[in-house]
Amino acid sequence: MNSFVDIPAMMAACRASCGTVHLVGAGPGDPELLTLRAARLLAQADVVVYDHLVGPGVMALVGPQAECIYVGKERSHHSMAQEDINALLVRLARAGRQVVRLKGGDPFVFGRGGEELQILAAEGVPFQVVPGITAACGVASYAGIPLTHRDYAQSCTFVTGHLKDGSCNLDWPALARPRQTVVIYMGLTGLADICTQLMKHGLSADWPAAVVAQGTLDVQRVVAATLGTLAEAVAREGLQSPCLTIVGEVVRLREELAWFGHQAAHAGNAGDASNA
Repeated sequence: MNSFVDIPAMMAACRASCGTVHLVGAGPGDPELLTLRAARLLAQADVVVYDHLVGPGVMALVGPQAECIYVGKERSHHSMAQEDINALLVRLARAGRQVVRLKGGDPFVFGRGGEELQILAAEGVPFQVVPGITAACGVASYAGIPLTHRDYAQSCTFVTGHLKDGSCNLDWPALARPRQTVVIYMGLTGLADICTQLMKHGLSADWPAAVVAQGTLDVQRVVAATLGTLAEAVAREGLQSPCLTIVGEVVRLREELAWFGHQAAHAGNAGDASNA
């Protein structure tokens, strides 16, 4: 009796019967900013595993046949641990289902997309990536703040204000340099400390900065001020997550370039708190 087992053939057969996980970026909020490929995959998916920052406008594009599984994370509250999300994706794909893993913005920009794909790769699960408009680009555009400008900023840096261990220990000297724009994700809770550290490491108290809440949506609000006044202005206006913080001289252009919704009519001076 031939006891030879063709392991490569068995693995190939397993992959052939396995579903595919599509890691899809949902964009910054406005469903019209979704890519055509993302919209097609949402309409065709068997299962959509989606995050907290994916809005109802995007979810409305999911086909009626799809099972929708919420795995969102909010500060101090995770509906599902990351390890369980990883295991869920593997299990669904191995059951032969076509899975869309839907994340706000772009999945490779502070979206843990790389971490999840590492698990899928290790488990031999097929996957594809569909990029999305990251929050920094989409939200800044809708706020009328160009991220780069020849007169003000020749570089742009994206950082997260909430690290894996819960700290906000960033490279402050590198961030407190002129002629660049700094975009801070998830920085609302630590905003006062962020502003203090940037001033401590070289930026002036009157350096322009802004916080955009609910960016690209009809309820978008913008508070533009300075590093010395931003935290107080944001608290006074009662902004809540999701928010994006933009620091740099490009914020001065907001009044001139405001175009979206009420902001176009009410944009204020970047040196004083203003909201729209």
